[in-house]
Order: sequence, then structure tokens, then C-alpha cells
Amino acid sequence: MLAAAGSAVGLGSIWKFPYTVGENGGGAFIILYIACSIIFGLPLVMNEFLIGKLSRKSAYGAFRTLSGSNRWQWLSWTTVLSVLFILSFYFVVTGWCIYYMVEAASNTFSGMDAAALTTFFETFEKDAPVMILYAIISIALTASVLWFDVNKGIERLSKILMPILFIMLVVMAIHMVFLDGGATGLRFLFEPDFSKITTKVILEAMGLSFFTLSIGLGILITYGGYMPKDQDVTTTSVQMIVLVIIVSLLAGTIVFPAVFAYGFSPTEGPELTFITLPEVFQHMFSPTLTSTSFFALMCVAAITSTISMMEVMVAFFCEATAETKRPLNRHHSVIVVSLILVVANIVCVLSMTGHADWLTIMGHNLFDNANNLVTNFMIPLGAFATALYTGWFVPKARYQGPRVASLIYLTLLRWIIPIAIIIVFLDSMNIL
Repeated sequence: MLAAAGSAVGLGSIWKFPYTVGENGGGAFIILYIACSIIFGLPLVMNEFLIGKLSRKSAYGAFRTLSGSNRWQWLSWTTVLSVLFILSFYFVVTGWCIYYMVEAASNTFSGMDAAALTTFFETFEKDAPVMILYAIISIALTASVLWFDVNKGIERLSKILMPILFIMLVVMAIHMVFLDGGATGLRFLFEPDFSKITTKVILEAMGLSFFTLSIGLGILITYGGYMPKDQDVTTTSVQMIVLVIIVSLLAGTIVFPAVFAYGFSPTEGPELTFITLPEVFQHMFSPTLTSTSFFALMCVAAITSTISMMEVMVAFFCEATAETKRPLNRHHSVIVVSLILVVANIVCVLSMTGHADWLTIMGHNLFDNANNLVTNFMIPLGAFATALYTGWFVPKARYQGPRVASLIYLTLLRWIIPIAIIIVFLDSMNIL
């Protein structure tokens, strides 16, 4: 459970959750997010765990093994493409974490106010060579883990680092509650304004729920393949979802009191965590140690997630080429995937820094477009197709629990989840 949560509790909860909440109005969005995590997230997490557990395969082989044909093999391609798009910007943000850890250790942020920290990040965000360097370092660190046996390493790492990260988040959240002006941030976070709910906000909540729970990416299928036969899927899924929601709320409790206490805007965007937290650390005990430790743990949380996502691509290349004349072993696959991701992240950085204006689409750079495409389209599409796969076409992949629970589970997979996703998509595109 901690290993699976380690995949989910990464930048999704600590980085993406706060700024997405800020962009979508606060408390009402959080209610939607929790509702989506329970109503849609729980059956989909259980579904992916079950597919992996019953097939004992990664995402590439699981669909073919359970269905007995290649008819559903395209689902494995959607998971790989989703992971590729995510990692094309996820390693960039992981590079931000490493860079900020190094700068925090060097006491660079000492004495900086909100304006100076904003300028610091904006200057860094325009420095293409530095961002590319740190993105490549992130890829190299992940590849070095995947080069060797990854399963036991992830579990050992998660058992140690996840509790440490959780404790640090709790301590920081308690500190933020007592900041002057922090109560305004808590009201923004927990007092719902339902007038701000639109179909776009609902789609964002659904996409963020799927993103933070690692749904539709093949990660949970792969982890399910390693799950012991006597491990209860329902219990593991509930524990994981509860932990992810708690960590996400803790991250919000840290960021938003600081946002309002130190004069930042809650709609700052993807940079929100990196601009607000260094300011907060200056007012805590041992600022250099605190900020360095936090960004170090943030790096570990990010790398834990990149390991699980990159493993999906590595397993895909290994299994997809197994029956060809030139099969790729694990080492070859790690090299191929690493080179693909280096190119993808370089292109993403060039787009962000204005060196590739031709990649700007509808006024957004490749970073923003990839982020929105994966969160609001590809992941919900993967969840939609996987729900139909299990609900209608592959009975042996279904949950076999108590009759009432099984009926609810099947109804959600067959009808509620697919119809809800279709309605939100159609309305967001102004078709309804």
C-alpha cells in the first residue's frame, strides 16, 4: 500500500493539487475532488489492481492475458502514451525540486521576500540550459534505479520515506495554521463557494483525482501484478485513497495559509509551491535545514513516482519486442526509454522558455498543453475504456466480493463512470 501510495503521493499531491485548487476556487473544488476520488477513484483503483493481480502481467500483457485476444491491446498503448506525455513535463518539475534542494542547501533563499522569490523562479524558468540539465539528472536518477531490481527497492524506500514525508507535512501544516493571515487561507481552502462550480471545474476535479491516484497509467496494474495472492484489494485501495487525500489536504493546508499570509496569489499556477514555500521556510526553525529537508523529500516523492511511471514504458518495450527478431532486454529498454524522455523533456523546456514558439498551441506552451491533455483527456479516456473493458467484456477481471458490493462495483464500472465521463466531456466542449 505504501509503495502504491508512493507512486501517487508525489508531485500530484504536493505540487499539482495546491495550484489546481487555487485555479478552481478552493473549497467547492475540494469537495468535488474527494467525491470523484471515492465514487470514481475507488472502483477504478480496485479495477486496475485486480487486472494486474489476476493476470500477473504489466499493463502491456494484462489486457491480452485476461481477454484471451489482441482486441484490447490498444489499451496498453493509451497507458504508454499517457505516461510519455506526463513524463515529458514531470521530469522538468522533478528537476525544479532538485534545483531548489541544491539552492536551499546553499542558503540562497535567505532574506528573500515574496517579490524576490517570484523573480528568482521566473529567472530560473527562462534558463533553458539549467532546466534541461536538471531534467536530465532526474531521468538519470530514475534510470539508475530501473537498471537494477526495482520491486524490493521501491517497497523498502516507501516504508521509510513515506512516513517521514507525512510527519514533515503534519508539522508544517500545524505551523501554517498559526500564521498571521493564515486563517484566510484556511477559509479559501475549506469554505465552499458552489457558485464557482462549472463543468470545466468538474472535469478538472475528475482529472486531478485520476492523476493523484495514478489511474489510467498502467502503474496500478503493474503493482497489482506484484501483489500477494492473499492481499485484499479493497482494503489496499481504500487505504491508498485515504492516504492520498490526506496528504493532498495537508499540502493545501501548508500552501494556502502561506499564500495569504505572505501576499501571494492563489491562482499563481504550477509555480505556486516553489514560490510560496521558500518564503515560509525563512520563518521556521533552522530555515536552511528545514527547506533543504523538505525539497529533498519532495525529490524522493517525485522520483518514486517517476520510477513507477517509467517502469510502465520499460516493461512495454520488453514485452512488446519479446517475440520479434531483436527483443530488448531490461537494460536496452531502459536506455531506449531514457533517450526518448531526454528528447521529450528538452523539447518541453524549449517550448517553456520561448525557444520553440512553433510549439505554442492556442496560446499555451508544450508544458501546459501536455499537462492539460493528460489530466483532462488521456487519463479520463483510459479510465473510461478500462471500466468498459472490465464491466462489460472481461468477467474474470471483476471484483468477486459480497453480492451487494459486487453489484455496486459492477454498476459503477458499466454505467455510472462511463456516462459521467461522457457527459462532462460533451458539456466541456459545449456540445450539450
